[in-house]
This record gives sequence, structure tokens and C-alpha cells, in this order.
Amino acid sequence: MAVNDKQKRYLKGLAHPLKPVVMIGNKGLTDNVLAEIDKALEQHELIKVRVSGLEKEDRAAMVNEITLKSSANLIVIIGHIAVLYRPAKEPTIQLPKK
Repeated sequence: MAVNDKQKRYLKGLAHPLKPVVMIGNKGLTDNVLAEIDKALEQHELIKVRVSGLEKEDRAAMVNEITLKSSANLIVIIGHIAVLYRPAKEPTIQLPKK
């Protein structure tokens, strides 16, 4: 499900007080990290992921890979933090209409 600009602004507001749930360090993106991201998205729908120790382009590439492998929507990247959204089977977050 694609998210439009109005919905992204809404989700950014919801994500503001959240703390990063998953932290990616020196070992990079492993199968275990992807499993944790998938589990966190299933439980919370909206999560923050911290990607440390990489240059800006490498962080963006890693976040792109995460969104592709987890079927999530990238809401925003600010510094080392990426906000991801994927609706659950029974969504708790009600997105505004287009």
C-alpha cells in the first residue's frame, strides 16, 4: 500500500515521540535484524530504525533494502533514524483519506 504526502505528514507526527525500536550497528543488515524489523512492524505498524556507522549514501541504500525486504513504506529519514510504516493485518493506525 502506497502512502501519499498527507498520510506521510500524519505518520511523521505520530512517530515524533517514538524511540528507535531496532538499531543496526557494525554487523549491518543481517537476517536476524530483518526478522526483528518484521516483528516490530507487525506489532507496532510504525517504527523507528537507527542505522549507525555508515556514510549518508550507505545509510540510504541500507534503508532502501530494508523497505524492499520488509514491504514497508519509508516515511522519512532524518540523520541516522528512519521511520517505517507497514499496516498490520488488523490496523490500529487510521490513516487520513487522500
